[in-house]
Amino acid sequence: VLLYLMDAKGMSAAQIGQLLYKQSGLLGMSGLSQDMRTLEASQDPKAQAAIDYFCHRISRETAALAAAMGGIDALVFTGGIGEHSSRVRAQVCASLTWMGIELDPDRNAQHNGIISSDASCIQVRVMQTDEEQMIAKHCHELLD
Repeated sequence: VLLYLMDAKGMSAAQIGQLLYKQSGLLGMSGLSQDMRTLEASQDPKAQAAIDYFCHRISRETAALAAAMGGIDALVFTGGIGEHSSRVRAQVCASLTWMGIELDPDRNAQHNGIISSDASCIQVRVMQTDEEQMIAKHCHELLD
């Protein structure tokens, strides 16, 4: 696809970078925004379809990784969307109930550290992350 865009469409590397990093993903699917908060607040069917697809991909990749590892002990949501979107967490977990995941809706809504029910076979957690701190830590280790 990249070669086609360069050869047939005459796109430069910068233009392809703009397309891939700024105009694709949630924005490309919804035509509205790349920000999950904006999509969740929208009633536009394209925004809802983008959220559904996003959750489907998370569920699909989680299931594939769990199969490759022979199961999982915990499912952890982190990063901006994982930490703040109870809707995404609920939708992903609902599609993984076959794995024994059971979400507690009240814990999920409160963004508690543990959001799975006590009966869940797999613990589901929400963990805050500080990506900038981790980058700084790794850079410091490399420079030492």
